[in-house]
Amino acid sequence: MGDIFISPAYDIRRVPIEKIRANAYNPNRTAPPEFQLLERSILEDGYTMPIVCYYDKEQDFYEIVDGFHRYLVMKNSEEIAKREGHCLPVSIIDRPLEDRIASTIRHNRARGTHSIELMTEIVQQLVESGLSDQWIMKHIGMDKEELLRLKQLSGLASLFQNQEFSRAWNWEEDEEISEE
Repeated sequence: MGDIFISPAYDIRRVPIEKIRANAYNPNRTAPPEFQLLERSILEDGYTMPIVCYYDKEQDFYEIVDGFHRYLVMKNSEEIAKREGHCLPVSIIDRPLEDRIASTIRHNRARGTHSIELMTEIVQQLVESGLSDQWIMKHIGMDKEELLRLKQLSGLASLFQNQEFSRAWNWEEDEEISEE
């Protein structure tokens, strides 16, 4: 029998906020009213969900995979930061960058909306790193049409380089048909 899988939520760490950093790829944005509601929730209920992070051992910091806005609440609220001892509850996932990006998107898509511009940049980054359309669709939760739209928005022909296209219209064949 194989190893028993234990979810990261069973190993929450108390991490000083100065050791936590935002990632560079999160396309999620929260409008001011929802951000204020999140702050109110944390003020009244405390942190009920951990921040999901990747731990970079070499640089000794935690990069956020999910929970950026919960992190931002503490950064912006001295009252909450003081009450929490300037620490956040963190669960750790140890995954390569492309899997962390996919995880961020899955977390976000499960509960909210995304910036189209940033989603387009993420798709571009994933395609340019060599990941297939099938990988992107499976791991990010996109259908083929959405992926195509985001590629088209990027305006980069390189995103289509590995695509198979149907045969283009042929004017010579069209003339043959019209002469019959």
